[in-house]
Amino acid sequence: MLHVLLAHAVAAVLAPTLVRRVGPSAFVVLAAVPAAGLVWTLLHAGTEQRVDVAWVPGLSLDVALRLDPLAAILASLVTGVGALVLLYCARYFDAGEARVGLFAALMVAFAGAMFGLVVSDNVLLLYTFWELTTVLSFLLVGHYAERATSRRAATQALLVTTSGGLAMLVGLIILGGLAGSYRLSTILDRAPVLLDRHAWLTGVALVLVLVGALSKSAIIPLHFWLPGAMAAPTPVSAYLHAAAMVKAGIYLVARLSPAFADAGAWRWTVVPLGLTSMLVAGWRALREHDLKLVLAFGTVSQLGFLVVLVGAGTRDMALAGAAMVLAHALFKSTLFLVVGVIDHSTGTRDLRRLAGLGRRQPVLLVAAALAAASMAGLPPLVGFVGKEAALESLLHGGLPDARAALLTLAAVVLGSAFTAAYSLRFVWGAFADKGRPQGSPAVRAMHVPGPLFLAAPVLLAAGCLVAGLLAPLVDHALAPYADTVRAAPDEPGYHLALWHGLNPALGLSVLAVVAGVALFWAREGVEHLQFRSPALGNADRAYDASLRFADVLSLRLTGVTQRGSLPLNLTTILVTLTVVPTVFLVLGTDTGVRLRLADSPLQLAVGALAVVAALAATSTRNRLTGVLLVGLTGYAAGIVFAIHGAPDLALTQVLVETLTLVIFVLMLRKLPPDMQDSNSVGRRGPRAVLAVGVGTAITVVGAYAVNARTTVPVAKLLPDAAYTRGNGANVVNVLLVDIRAWDTLGEISVLLVAATGVASLVFRHRRTGTAPRVSDAVRHARPDSPDDPASDVAPDAGTTWLAGGRFVDARHRSLVLEVSARLVFPTVMVLSIYFLFSGHNAPGGGFAGGLVAGLALVVRYLAGGRYELGETLPVDAGLILGLGLLLAGGTAVASLFLGAPVLSSAVLEVTLPLLGDVKLVTALFFDTGVYLVVVGLVLDVLRSLGAGLDREALDEGGDDRLADSSPAVRGGGV
Repeated sequence: MLHVLLAHAVAAVLAPTLVRRVGPSAFVVLAAVPAAGLVWTLLHAGTEQRVDVAWVPGLSLDVALRLDPLAAILASLVTGVGALVLLYCARYFDAGEARVGLFAALMVAFAGAMFGLVVSDNVLLLYTFWELTTVLSFLLVGHYAERATSRRAATQALLVTTSGGLAMLVGLIILGGLAGSYRLSTILDRAPVLLDRHAWLTGVALVLVLVGALSKSAIIPLHFWLPGAMAAPTPVSAYLHAAAMVKAGIYLVARLSPAFADAGAWRWTVVPLGLTSMLVAGWRALREHDLKLVLAFGTVSQLGFLVVLVGAGTRDMALAGAAMVLAHALFKSTLFLVVGVIDHSTGTRDLRRLAGLGRRQPVLLVAAALAAASMAGLPPLVGFVGKEAALESLLHGGLPDARAALLTLAAVVLGSAFTAAYSLRFVWGAFADKGRPQGSPAVRAMHVPGPLFLAAPVLLAAGCLVAGLLAPLVDHALAPYADTVRAAPDEPGYHLALWHGLNPALGLSVLAVVAGVALFWAREGVEHLQFRSPALGNADRAYDASLRFADVLSLRLTGVTQRGSLPLNLTTILVTLTVVPTVFLVLGTDTGVRLRLADSPLQLAVGALAVVAALAATSTRNRLTGVLLVGLTGYAAGIVFAIHGAPDLALTQVLVETLTLVIFVLMLRKLPPDMQDSNSVGRRGPRAVLAVGVGTAITVVGAYAVNARTTVPVAKLLPDAAYTRGNGANVVNVLLVDIRAWDTLGEISVLLVAATGVASLVFRHRRTGTAPRVSDAVRHARPDSPDDPASDVAPDAGTTWLAGGRFVDARHRSLVLEVSARLVFPTVMVLSIYFLFSGHNAPGGGFAGGLVAGLALVVRYLAGGRYELGETLPVDAGLILGLGLLLAGGTAVASLFLGAPVLSSAVLEVTLPLLGDVKLVTALFFDTGVYLVVVGLVLDVLRSLGAGLDREALDEGGDDRLADSSPAVRGGGV
């Protein structure tokens, strides 16, 4: 099964190139992929195939695939019809038509996603394929993106099916949690226990799952997206909306029904909604003039019928449902492809503009007539076999309640009459002369479709006939699934056959066909009645009203909660953070929290220092002083980490606080030195109360969380896990680069985005490039401007400690700082490399090493200005950031090629001359990526908030001496 999925993935990737080189004929080659999948499925249909690939077992994200009788039925339809539709596309699209390569890729990918959906035995994997089909459907329906109707239809389908999918995900998670496993087969096996012990919660979960399934299968009231999706190219309608995607919901109902049909909410949800869809959509199909819309509403009607059959939860109804699933895929895909041929050849789908087509295209007429007859339930076609099975099962125990079975039977007969009527309407509307023997202008001007264009609908129509004539073989193929469903006490054990003799089911079939013919005969009156009294109103208008209501509600909520005031927004967040946990703690039970003031006098001293600094920060008016006091509280936290034996955290805390101070100082250059009371929001008293409340709430919640533990803390298990699984003695670093490396990969991605955002705000037009260098300053010097520092400096000026220092105004240069920066920089860089290499077993790591290297760059910039930054590291910061992320991500992918999980570590041990035994953990390469990202971030910040603002000060005509003086002087002497 994996190789079938892989083949579809590879074909999807290669499809655009193949179409670009070969043209639309490439679809013939691509059709071989699902055709091969069909062959594999048929060869293994009689057996149960399983594939289990462990991946993140702690989160139940294993790749579990299973081919059983139901999966084999759907997989055969997905691959078989998919191959014929791709073959059809070879003549549907014209050479040179736009986006055909992308369309081909999406169609093949969709076939693979549907195959993966029906063979998934892990509900989380099933949901992944489910949403993948949703996204691919959105792209396929919106293929003609330049058309407003296509964009609207694609968006509508996406919103409806995605919303249903999210509800389904919640239901699946609840079922998996109750069953103790996310394996679909396990959930079904444990269904009796769930219904016995957790009946109410299981019922809620099943309703949520049904919301997703019924939205995918366009069941009322979530049906309206399907007629709108007819804006898609006809191959999409024939495949997605007849044989594949809409069957996903039917498949899920059929999969769960054997185990959960007896749940209280199941039949009361499935049967009424299915019957309503069958009747309302069947009635609506009798008024449409667009052939695709006739089929679209007919599809909604038939899907409602299928939901009733597969959701009833009895053996004979399940057999009838499986037969109708097969029949529907054959006749409805045939009819959609026929419409595509008509539209492509005549340029219209309006049955009022078609006349005489049957005379011009007898082969197409025969194919359409066979498919429509199967849809109407006429013998000897497979549609008749399936519909008679449904009627017979409803007459004999198809539903546990006899009255419900009788009402359902009456509705099915009426719905079948509608089906016969719109089947006749389709054939008459597309092919009849309608009193015009010479044909309509559109038919007279048509071009004749070629044999390859007709091959797919002809073969599918032949399938309707062959499957009906070989009903016993079809029964042999479908019965294994039906036998998994518990038979009702009075069910006779029905078997599919073309002839069961003269019986009540045959009489009801005849009655439905006769009533359908009568409705077709009175079609003008039916149309007039429908326009006067539409069934259940207009679903599109309800959809539009819902969107407008959501827009208005969101605007009003945003107007209330987002007033454009940052202090108000922060107040709302902090009040919520304080009040909600406090209320729940007060209402909760006592967890036995016992607090000690301190473990040592040093803790008291450090805590007192932090408190004094925090209080002083609230009272100072000088911005720089406030920043320094806030930084002091951070340094105090670092000391606490060190006291408690966390040197890594202490080191990182100190480095981050130092770097943060520098960034704040750089930003403060653009702000007034003192804060004014007029700029503050609110009174000090309430703000102080809120601050104290937040701090108290966080402390109390933390204390409760620590005391609420009932098992061994994970922290006690980490040292051993770090050494045995991560091959390192430094628990913190092993966590970052191995055990929780996914988190770290996400965090460095956020750092890259943040750096890009900061630089983009400063460099509004061009954010790439390096910091300015000395050569740039000399080249652009202005000798006639005595205020330009570069005017007095020659390229070969005397020896200086820092090359960029020559461009700092002499009144603001600090020789001590320049000398210190020149001497300390190499040592600090070596220290950063040491932290990088030693971090796996000692305090340090890529993050700490990158921060140390960044601080070294900060020192050079503070001492020598913006030109010194360019001389120190003349590399584009974006290049360093990208290289770091590429290295970290490449390490993640490399693990797969080594046969290990993503981002796991491998150990390489070698003996080198002089160095002796060297043990290298591959996590070092990931850590190196982190190192580069941090260095790139610091360089980008210095380049933007430092050198960039310096340049802007000059461009704006500010004080040149200030702009080109040492940042240490301008920052207040830091």
